Amino acid sequence: MSALVLVVIGVLTGLTTVLFGFGGGFVTVPVIIWVDAAAGTAAATVAVATSSLVMVTGAVVATAATPRPVLRRLRGTAPLLLLLGAGGSCGAFAAAFAPAVLIHWGFVAYLTVTVVDVLARPGFLRPETAADAAAGHRSFAIPAALGMPIGAVASLLGVGGSVMTVPLLRRSGLPMGTAAALANPLTAAISAPACVVFLTTTHGTDTGTGVPAVGSVDLGAAGLLLLGALPVVVLLRRRPPRIADHLHAWGYVALLGLALTAMLVRTP
Repeated sequence: MSALVLVVIGVLTGLTTVLFGFGGGFVTVPVIIWVDAAAGTAAATVAVATSSLVMVTGAVVATAATPRPVLRRLRGTAPLLLLLGAGGSCGAFAAAFAPAVLIHWGFVAYLTVTVVDVLARPGFLRPETAADAAAGHRSFAIPAALGMPIGAVASLLGVGGSVMTVPLLRRSGLPMGTAAALANPLTAAISAPACVVFLTTTHGTDTGTGVPAVGSVDLGAAGLLLLGALPVVVLLRRRPPRIADHLHAWGYVALLGLALTAMLVRTP
C-alpha cells in the first residue's frame, strides 16, 4: 500500500476522531492488518499496537482543541480515568501474547454486538428528550467500575473504547457532538499506558514496510496515518461541522458497519 494511500486513510482517521470519538482505531486496525501482512501471525498485534500510538496522539490533540465547557463534564471522573488506564495496560499486555485469531475475531464480535445494540435498544438513535438532557448534566454517564473492563477490552482489540463510551454517553441524554468530544480524553486515558506497553514489547517480526518497528509498533505506518489525521483534527475542532444529531448518530452506526465489513473481508 502506497504512502499516499496511508495519508488519505489518515485523513479519514482524523474525521472519525473528531466526529465520532473513535481515535481512529476502527479505521487503523483493519488497514494496518493489510499493510503489515508480511508480519504473518503477528500482523494483528502490530495493528493493535500501531493503532494505540495513532489513537493516543489523535485523542490528545483533539482533547486539547475541545472547548473547556465541554471538558468540564469530566470533573470528578479521576477514578474512572485511572481505571481506564489500568485496564488499558492489562489489555495491552494480553494483546502482546494473544493469538492473532483471538484479536481478529474479538474485533469482529465487538463490532457486531455494538451494531446490534445501538440498533435494537432505544436511547442511541432517537433524539434526546429534555429529561434525558437534564440527566446528562447531573452526573457522568460512565461509572468508575466500568473503567477496567472498558480499558482492557479496548486496548486488547485496538479500538480505544469509544464504541462503549459513546453509546453510554449518548444514552445519558448528550448530543452526539458532545459524546464524541468526551470520548477523546477517555480514549487518551486508555491508549497512553497501552501504547507504552506496546512500545516495549515485540514479536521480533519484520513489519514489511521498510521502517523498523519499535516494540510492536510500526512507526512508518503510524507516521503516515498521523500526517493525514492531525491537520484534520485541529481544523475540525476549531471549526466543527454542523450535522443534525440523528444523522450524526446514523453515521456512527454506518462507520461501525464499514469497519466490520473490512474485518470480515480480511479473515485470517
